[in-house]
Amino acid sequence: MGRQSGVYEDARGRWRVDRVHRGERLQGRFDTYQDAEAWLIARCAQIDALGPARTRSMTLAEAATRYLLEEEAKGKVSLQSETYHLAPMIECCGDLQLDQVHDGTLRKFVESRLRQGRAHKTINLSLGSVRHILNVAARKWRVDVGGGRTAPVLGQVPLLTMLPLDGHQREPQPISWEEQRALLPHLPPHLARMALFILNTGVRDDVVCNLQWDWEIRLKLDGIEVSVFEVPREHVKGRNKAYDYVVCNSVAQSVVDAMRGRHDQYVFVWRRERTSEGKLKRHDMKPPMAYRPIEAMNNNGWQRARSKAGLGDLHVHDLRHTVGMRLREAGVAKETRSIILWHKDHSMTAHYSAAQVLEVRSALELIREETGRENRSLRSLAKQARRTRVPSESLQQEQTA
Repeated sequence: MGRQSGVYEDARGRWRVDRVHRGERLQGRFDTYQDAEAWLIARCAQIDALGPARTRSMTLAEAATRYLLEEEAKGKVSLQSETYHLAPMIECCGDLQLDQVHDGTLRKFVESRLRQGRAHKTINLSLGSVRHILNVAARKWRVDVGGGRTAPVLGQVPLLTMLPLDGHQREPQPISWEEQRALLPHLPPHLARMALFILNTGVRDDVVCNLQWDWEIRLKLDGIEVSVFEVPREHVKGRNKAYDYVVCNSVAQSVVDAMRGRHDQYVFVWRRERTSEGKLKRHDMKPPMAYRPIEAMNNNGWQRARSKAGLGDLHVHDLRHTVGMRLREAGVAKETRSIILWHKDHSMTAHYSAAQVLEVRSALELIREETGRENRSLRSLAKQARRTRVPSESLQQEQTA
């Protein structure tokens, strides 16, 4: 017999079983063909006795709820992001049984999101979350099917097709010093402090939201007070997670010092302050008005500020790209830039020496303010040229008229 029947002889002369029967994959190794065939027939009969696979399934909405609750119990950091990307998927396709989820049934979701103008990467994040849930249902979750037996909730995981990213991915948009000066005054005070911290450290915004006082290490190096935050591995992005560090330059240090005493755990917090009339909104009038952690920076306050500053669809993550651009313009070595932006190879040591802390802080001091240096990147020069070209062209048209 050959591979099509599910029983075949391998290169070592042993007989193997590899077959999918009613959504469940059956695999085994045997000394003789007769043993392999008998085992396969018996297992297929057991599966047939369990009834249709769909009776052992659950809806996509039920599976997503179970998955999110399990991950919440583990304290998964990216849970909020996964919930955000799963929400539109569940709204569109939540009634599907897990064994009905495939490219064909998810097409209406993809087409709907494309009509709404969503980026391919955003849609892929939703598809990726669903794919992960299907894998968990097939490999981890079991259901009692009677007779003391269990079966996987999903027999076989379909191959979900991701949308192409080439030509559809948003380009990073680092901001100039002029744009920074336009943005910060429009931001609410708590977001302005966080944005300034990112612009002087290069750290990701989700780390800033979760930054805690327990992570702080106060150092005195060459007579300089330096705060270094040791970020736990669960807050570090990437597969090979390890502890990483945020080093403060003088501007970031002043931001951190200004936040001391506001909250026992989190560095960056907020509370609703008095309105311009000196009154509090009704639901905030009961004392005390405690400071609260900030869940995300990309909120209504951020979107209103970027609109007022004329910065289009500026993302919070663009501030991090700005740090990378400014470090390059300042002539900072690639290895030091990689350490600051956490792009370093994990074969490098994750434990900074005092010399490395000073090296990183010195590099970050170079971007604390505008210097007018001529070593500007082509990207920033081109951006400035496009910004100044429009008024000059308009003036020329007026003069011609």
